[in-house]
Amino acid sequence: MKNYTLDILNELTQNVKKVDSDEIENFVKQINSANHIFLNGAGRSGIAIQAFANRLMHLGFSVSLVGEISSPHSKAGDLLIICSGSGETGSLKSLAKKAKQSGVKLALVTMKKASTIGRLADVVLVLPGTTKEENKRDDAFAQPMGSAFEQLAFLTFDGLVMNLMDDTEESSETMFARHADFE
Repeated sequence: MKNYTLDILNELTQNVKKVDSDEIENFVKQINSANHIFLNGAGRSGIAIQAFANRLMHLGFSVSLVGEISSPHSKAGDLLIICSGSGETGSLKSLAKKAKQSGVKLALVTMKKASTIGRLADVVLVLPGTTKEENKRDDAFAQPMGSAFEQLAFLTFDGLVMNLMDDTEESSETMFARHADFE
């Protein structure tokens, strides 16, 4: 039995080198200028974006996960961040279209910039990977379905948090003051 963890880390290291730093900068600008930030994703991408929403809250941003009962009404000046590897998930496409009709800015983390959601988005952050529908692998080692994208999304969201900490002069200590105490 082989331990694949080092192969996974190597794959992610190679993929992160392909991420465009200008796209990261534009993404951070959208977050910093938003009145309220809505976040959504499906499946494992949805889990990664939930963790990002949590850290944005710790940074002091006004955030909501779409579909939560405490989520407020959207308005112009808000931002919707969607994490979708394919950019074609049906429910997320509908949500993206509604956001644009409402005057809400749209940011997408995806593998497919030319996707339906990508074409609607104001800013797109492309992360390398293989969608669950694709069988072609570029390397001798590649994780199944969208695993590499989902893992890189999680790590990229943590990198964005570090960028936002620099911008807002937040620290782990100041963020901890916003950490849940009812657990």
